[in-house]
Amino acid sequence: MILSIESSCDDSSVAITRIDDLKLLFHKKISQEKEHCQYGGVVPELASRLHAVDLPKILSETKEFFPHLKAVAVTNRPGLGVTLLEGIAMAKTLAMAKKIPLIGIHHLKGHIYSLFIEKEEKLPLIVLLISGGHTQLIRVESFDKMVILASTIDDSVGESFDKTAKMMNLGYPGGAIIEALAKDGDENRFDFPVPLRNSPLIAFSLSGLKNAVRLAIESLGGASNLTQQDRCDISASFQKALTLHLIQKSKKVFASEKIKDFAIVGGASANRYIYSHFASLCKVYQKNIYNIDMRYTSDNSAMIGRYGIEAFKRRLFNDAQSLDIATTKRVSVGEEL
Repeated sequence: MILSIESSCDDSSVAITRIDDLKLLFHKKISQEKEHCQYGGVVPELASRLHAVDLPKILSETKEFFPHLKAVAVTNRPGLGVTLLEGIAMAKTLAMAKKIPLIGIHHLKGHIYSLFIEKEEKLPLIVLLISGGHTQLIRVESFDKMVILASTIDDSVGESFDKTAKMMNLGYPGGAIIEALAKDGDENRFDFPVPLRNSPLIAFSLSGLKNAVRLAIESLGGASNLTQQDRCDISASFQKALTLHLIQKSKKVFASEKIKDFAIVGGASANRYIYSHFASLCKVYQKNIYNIDMRYTSDNSAMIGRYGIEAFKRRLFNDAQSLDIATTKRVSVGEEL
């Protein structure tokens, strides 16, 4: 079995996955949303302190599996440095105490393998990764080759949802809040701009849309003067513009890529409005869309364990004493993740 640990941001998570049949034997996550909600976003130092309490608490529930462990997998990039260190410290201690291999995992590759939790991998495919910190289109050719086709030049999808919610004093995280409000809103009330609509650039940009939302809120007298219907309409109009942007740029990639399988992963992939529009786009371009298990859209250790199994089979081990936060440079279009 492989024990996997995830602590890249504000979710403390530990999982146990059986190597032979990919069975997820244990998976638990403790979210810090309530603690960070009052600040409108994640406070790194607070998150680190909470990981220091929650990770050992979860680990104590996995002791029955310790005799069967063959490796420890842990997220070591990208993420918040102070929170990554908490998971890495635990993983290094376990690996050295048990004298088993340690595997450092790229968090975004873990998100891609969230598609294959308790399943055999099915590659190649095109992936839209939309999360709190990342927005990328990726051609996943194999375990060893994942090429960036498009990336954001400023804000991520998840960050934009969070900032829009914060501007209306709705709390954190913003994705689920905005999606729920949008269901009762008029998506045509506010004519928010679709970013890069007239640009040939295959890239994502959401800072301008976010600013348009801010101006709309100010025109109504500020967040404190918004009616419930105002909030619903702003949410719906924002969600529509953002989705049209993702669709417009993805069309260009779909038109040139021969790969027939497509998936959306990352925390924002839980948004059913975005998913439904991409399902329609896939029909037009005759592509198959994965229906990801909603339990594994946000950060979790099960996806780290699933990717860890593939790394284990290839003996991609790290030195338990020297493993640290890996430096992750900004990956440009055409480069490998």
